Amino acid sequence: MEEISRKLAVLRASLVQHGLERPATERIAPLGYPAADICLKGGLARGALHEVFAGAAGHEAAASGFALALAARVLSKHKWLLWIRQDFSALEAGEIYGGGLLELGLDPARVLMLRVPDAEGALRAAGDALDCKGLGAVVIEPWGEPRIFDLVASRRLTLAAGKHNVTAILLRMNVEPAPSAAETRWLIHAAASPPGDEDDWGKPLFDAELARNRHGPLGRWMMEWDCDDRVFKKTHRRVVVAAPADRSAQAALDGARAQG
Repeated sequence: MEEISRKLAVLRASLVQHGLERPATERIAPLGYPAADICLKGGLARGALHEVFAGAAGHEAAASGFALALAARVLSKHKWLLWIRQDFSALEAGEIYGGGLLELGLDPARVLMLRVPDAEGALRAAGDALDCKGLGAVVIEPWGEPRIFDLVASRRLTLAAGKHNVTAILLRMNVEPAPSAAETRWLIHAAASPPGDEDDWGKPLFDAELARNRHGPLGRWMMEWDCDDRVFKKTHRRVVVAAPADRSAQAALDGARAQG
C-alpha cells in the first residue's frame, strides 16, 4: 500500500511539473477556519461552482458579504473579481458601495461590476466571464427563482469554471435551494457582534451552514471575517445573534451556544 501511495505521489508531481495537473496550492484556498477546512478537505476548491444562499429574508447583506469573503480567499494575485448583478437585485438589496468593499478587505480597483437586465443575461455573461483567464472569481447574482438557473445550468457553470480555474460563486436571494452540481452550498444568516468602540465597526460575523459538500461532511459555525488578514477565524468574543425571520431569538442564541 505504501509503495502504491509513493508511486501515485510521484505521478502526481510529474503531472504538475508538465502542466497537466494544477498544484494543490492552486486548486485549494483554505478558509482559515479549522473545522470548516477539515470538512472541505483543506479549503475551498478553486475552479469550481459554489452556492451562497441568504438563509432568510433580511439576511441578503450577510449572504453578499460572505460571498465576497469567499471570493477574496480564492482570488490570487493579479487576478480580478467580476460581480454580475441582475438589475432587480440592486433595487431589492441596494447598490454596491466601494468603501464597503475596501472595509471588507477587497480592493475596489480589482472588482468589476456588470449589470444585466434579467437572469438569462446573467447566465450568458457568466459563461463568457468564466472563459476569461484574467479573472480569478466570478460572483453571479440573479434574483428570485428563474427557471434558467437549473441543474443543467449549474453543470455548465461547473465545467466552465474548471476550464481556466476561475471560481464561480452563485449568490442566491429570495429563493429556496434546489438540486445542482455545485461543489458546496452555504446558507448564511447574519450574526451581530456585541457593541464596542463607536469608532470601530468590528469584524463581520456569519452564522454559516455548509449544507452541501460533494467531498466531505457538513457543518455549521459562527465564522468571523478578519478584514485585515482576509481570513475566517473562530470568534472568541461573546456573540449576540441577530434574530432571523425563520426562528425565534432564543432558538438562534441556543444554536450559537451549541457551536461555541
